[in-house]
Amino acid sequence: AAKSAGFQALRERVLACTKCEHLVKSRKTVVFGVGDIHARLLFVGEAPGAEEDVQGEPFVGAAGQKLTQIIQAMGLTRAKVFIANVLKCRPDTPGQAYGNRKPRPDEMATCLPYLQEQIELMQPEAIVALGATAMEGLFGENQVFIAKARGRWRSFRGIPVMPTYHPSYILRNEALTVKRQVWEDMLAVMERLGMPINEKQRNYFLPGKS
Repeated sequence: AAKSAGFQALRERVLACTKCEHLVKSRKTVVFGVGDIHARLLFVGEAPGAEEDVQGEPFVGAAGQKLTQIIQAMGLTRAKVFIANVLKCRPDTPGQAYGNRKPRPDEMATCLPYLQEQIELMQPEAIVALGATAMEGLFGENQVFIAKARGRWRSFRGIPVMPTYHPSYILRNEALTVKRQVWEDMLAVMERLGMPINEKQRNYFLPGKS
């Protein structure tokens, strides 16, 4: 009950946040995060896109559908994990008719304490960082090369973090090798959490296998 109350109080603070004036002016909603606050697994992305800004939920566009497929392949559902972003507001795109821009380091640094509080309250057993920008925001680092970082455990305040490719990269790339790399990262997470892994799951996206 204390966790629920803490989360509710945090949600109210985040939804009312006006720290980044330029983002406040352009946003439709603040995207707090979604899922089970008691979940053992937390997925962290970079920032909401246009569809997320409208719906107030992270990962609802095409990349979100891909993430949902990954979660389901692990034998979980979106309702059984928690999904959040480093930046809770959509980065404004002045002069751009469409598309998204990468959140700036100062924007992520301003917003990071909210994610830190979410993690502090949740105490997940593992975190999956989706893409280089999520890693940069989470660890306050410049220029993370996700191809090098992925598949190697890091630690965030004592919680193991698995960096992997962002679902949008899988959509753009569609190569079997990339899908397999992401899946190997997820298998490592499942092993860390002591989740059951069957033969079919072990063989996903291997050449010659379905």
